[in-house]
Amino acid sequence: MFPQTTEYALRVVAHLAGGGGASMTNHELAKVSGVPAGYLAKVVGSLNRSGIVISQRGLHGGSILAKPPREITLYDVVQAVGPLRRIHMCPLGMKKGHGTNLCPLHRHLDDAIATVERAFRKTSIGDLLASPVRGRILRKATKPRRPAPRARRPA
Repeated sequence: MFPQTTEYALRVVAHLAGGGGASMTNHELAKVSGVPAGYLAKVVGSLNRSGIVISQRGLHGGSILAKPPREITLYDVVQAVGPLRRIHMCPLGMKKGHGTNLCPLHRHLDDAIATVERAFRKTSIGDLLASPVRGRILRKATKPRRPAPRARRPA
């Protein structure tokens, strides 16, 4: 449902929030978050431009959150890298019966986007870290293991 960049940004912010205010280098962030190192600079750059993280290059460089986790919402992070786009005009406007008003399909889709937007505005990164299943947001997804090959029975 969301672009991979959004997933990466949420992971990066969650790891920085869980780090107790310590600065993390891009190399460290890539390792703990599972975000490809080559792509991480783009994600961190977007978060930096949006005022969610503060980044410093150089020998003692790294990234930290610009605000406490309770002051950063999921909406803030999503909007920094892959904004939620509301539907204001029916994309089928050139067809008969579709004009500036949304048709039933696009009204329903926009209502769903509005629901997600409200939920993301109400949920902070701090809320997620305080959740009883805290560790799940911070773990990198792993590939399922392949089962060991079966031994052949002698004929």
